[in-house]
Amino acid sequence: MIVATDIAFGEGPRWHDGTLWWADMHGHQVNRLVDGAVEKVCDVPNKPSGLGWLPDGRMLVVSMLDKRVLRQEADGSIAVHADLSGLAPRRCNDMTVDARGRAYVGNFGFELDGIEEQKPTVLVRVDPDGSMTVVAEDLMFPNGAVITDDGRTLIIAETFAGRLTAFDIDNNGDLSNRRVWAQLPGGAVPDGICLDAEGAVWVASPFTKDCLRVAEGGEVLQRIDTGRGAYACMLGGPERRTLFICTADSHDPDRQAAERNGAIEAFEVDVAGAGLP
Repeated sequence: MIVATDIAFGEGPRWHDGTLWWADMHGHQVNRLVDGAVEKVCDVPNKPSGLGWLPDGRMLVVSMLDKRVLRQEADGSIAVHADLSGLAPRRCNDMTVDARGRAYVGNFGFELDGIEEQKPTVLVRVDPDGSMTVVAEDLMFPNGAVITDDGRTLIIAETFAGRLTAFDIDNNGDLSNRRVWAQLPGGAVPDGICLDAEGAVWVASPFTKDCLRVAEGGEVLQRIDTGRGAYACMLGGPERRTLFICTADSHDPDRQAAERNGAIEAFEVDVAGAGLP
């Protein structure tokens, strides 16, 4: 079932306050679904990506091109929460925010237009006061990420390594015990991800045009064929058993901005969502 259309390019879907939120990256705004209608939350001129919330309810959003995390204040105004330009070598992308308001922000590491070779990059933690720390290195395009219910494990998609990588999170928010959580099969490329209550991860894989439910170790437990690029996913709905998938015909910015063929599709699944985001 399609629940939203006329989207340039949907990314970073989140289930928050009983409704679905997402970043329309090439449409330069954050939206949410209210009573079945799309409502604009804010404009992000430099392209939004990952979304999250501080404990006091203020929204954080990644501003990709200027490598910033923005914060929406209670009155709706937008402030700079953190400027990552001194730490992120290329544009920032997805983000997950833990229960304490610590944001883990990925970045491309290289340009996608083919003028640069693929190379690894860093993961940056932004604390609630806006201070920044590099918490992991040598990640190949760190993208969607989840945090387990107990707040002790971060699982992140390394898109161009075709794998999910896990870390332990300590009380200070630092990461350790890096390990491969799952190497994906069959050319699957992990973009956005979400976690369910049985510890499996749903993985949106744009190039294979599907969404995979993957167990630790790499076994594929379920596959949903989307028929076109699946770029991000989130479990939501009243019982968190609705899998929302952001789909689009391509990731080309000019084409998507002109055609606005992006959509959010919804599929009912058996196991509820868990963890963050």
